[in-house]
Order: sequence, then C-alpha cells, then structure tokens
Amino acid sequence: MKKKGFTIIIFSCLTLLLASCASSGNSSGKKDTRNLITTPYAKTEFLMGTVVTLKIYDNGKEAVLDKGFKRVRELADKIDVNDEEKRSSQVDKINAASGKQPVKVDNDIYYLIKEGIKYSQATGGSKDISIGPITSLWHIGFPDARKPAQSEINQRLPLIGYKNIELNDQNKTVYLKKAGMQLDLGGIAKGFIADQVEQVFKANGVTTSIIDLGGNVIVQGESPKGGDWNVGIQDPFSPRGTILGKLPEQNKSIVTSGIYERFLEVDGKKYHHLFNPKTGYPFDNDIAGVSIISDQSITGDGLSSAAFSEGIESGLKFIKKQKGVEAIFVSKNKKVYITPGLKGRFELTSKDFKMGN
Repeated sequence: MKKKGFTIIIFSCLTLLLASCASSGNSSGKKDTRNLITTPYAKTEFLMGTVVTLKIYDNGKEAVLDKGFKRVRELADKIDVNDEEKRSSQVDKINAASGKQPVKVDNDIYYLIKEGIKYSQATGGSKDISIGPITSLWHIGFPDARKPAQSEINQRLPLIGYKNIELNDQNKTVYLKKAGMQLDLGGIAKGFIADQVEQVFKANGVTTSIIDLGGNVIVQGESPKGGDWNVGIQDPFSPRGTILGKLPEQNKSIVTSGIYERFLEVDGKKYHHLFNPKTGYPFDNDIAGVSIISDQSITGDGLSSAAFSEGIESGLKFIKKQKGVEAIFVSKNKKVYITPGLKGRFELTSKDFKMGN
C-alpha cells in the first residue's frame, strides 16, 4: 500500500496548541444541541503497513468503531499484494492470470480498478495503476528494497500500460492483456477505504468523526464545539508533530503524497516511492510534498501523486482544472504554494517556510 510522504495532523478545537476553530457553526453563542462528547471514542490499529486511527465524537456510538475497522480489514484483504506467502487477494489473482484469462471480482474491487483507470487517463498516464512490475522490483518500504539494474527496469517497462487492462462491466471481470503485468492499487486504495469507513459511520448514525488511514484523513462534520476543525500540515523536514501551517476544514478529505518518509538510499542518493511509469525511476522534481483537499478521499488519492508528478508549476495548473479540489505544495527549498481557493484560509505558522505565491 502507498505510504504518505508527510503527515497530516488533526487538531480539534479542544487542542491547546490551537486556540479556536469555531469560525462558523456555534460561534454565535447559541447552545450546542448536538449529542457530542468532547473526548472521542478512539481506536488505533496497525493495518495495511500503516497506523489507522478512528475517532468518533457522537455519544453512544463507540461500537461503530469496530464496524469501521471491520470494513478496513475486509477491503485490505481484497487489495493487498504484499503477502507473498498467501497471494490470496483478488488483486493477486488478477496479476497471476495476466496474459492468460479474465478474473471475476466483486463490486468493491471492480469499482476501485475502474476508478484507477479513470485517474490514469485523467493524468495522461503519469499515474498508472499497472505500475506493479516496477514497484515490486524496487520494493521500497520493505526489507528487500533495492535499486535494480537498468536492464531489469528496461525489461519491465513494456509491461506498464493501463490501456492494456480490459474490463467487462456485465461479468465484472478484469483482464491484464500482457503476461507479467501487475496492478498496484496502493496509490488509490487508502482513499477508497477511507471513504468506505465514512459510509459505515454515516449508516450507523455517526455525524462527527476523524478517519485517519496513515495520511489519508477525513474530518467528518463540525468540530465538537461547532465550526471547522483546524488541520495542521506537517513540516516534511521535521519530526512528526511539527507543523508548517494550518487550515480550517469540515466534511473534507486531506490526502498527502511526498518523498521524505519512505525511501531507499543507495550511494548517498535517496530514491522515494513515487514512480514515473515512463522511466521506471522515482519522479525527480522540486516537490517535497503535496496535500490535496477534496470531498472524497479517493479523489485526493487519485490526484495527489499525479499533482506530485507534474512538479509545482504544472501541478498547480493541473489542480486548478479539477472541480472542487484544492492543494498545498511544499517545495524542496521550503516554499509553500497554494491553489486560489485556499487564499485567505491557509495560514503559514512556521518561520522556516515562506509562501511561494
């Protein structure tokens, strides 16, 4: 699964680090009649190679946490391609049948792959869900990670190409036309799963929550005191918990891609985990990280690595074309760039950074 390059930290109104987040909602002084608690029901598990934390602020809804985690585990089991002993996920079966035959999948996986192809098309192939032959070769983030020989990369590059994924809507089958092709849904899966957890919460009467899948964050509803949550954007050059700025949000997803937490270092050079499908090497540009703010987390996942692949100037232009989507780019020289919809809302709080636009 995809690891995020820098973390998003959620501060509720109750956090002492931030004085207030009631910029709307209950700021009029009216009594809050919502059935919320100030200390949430919370649970954390290590799943999909990352820390998953769910928090619910609705009184009496603690049992819904387990339902949320059940959905996470259910979907992760269908998607994960990193269990080399079992190789039992639906995606594993699709990959094993590449060049041989179509594989029938359930509605969840079919929808996810269809969305992956949509974002592959929207990005002109800079994001490609058939990148598996390259990601499995480098295997960055795992004990056997290595820099492969150029000959190995050259051998696998022809296997990448989302246009060689054949879908059958009637039979719900997926067919990889070339033998050796591999899907890697890590660049979109956590967004899909986060959205699914929010659906479980809503179906069970939860109105106010934080869903954090290791960097894919959804803030549902208003904060317990009314108004927006304050979302802290992590400084990618510092330990976790050090923020460079903050942003008021509610009912939004914040997804981040970056280069500083998951990488392989060879001969003094760092290779991060976001790969260019055309070269087989990690993208090399001026971005340290990018955060996408959107209504759905799958949208943020679909666009974050694409925006990253473009570099800051082209990435900003790319995001501006996306309806209902905003972004925060952090450059390697510690400048912060934001899309127009965040002007007057995003606040830079660190003296180590400067606004670039």
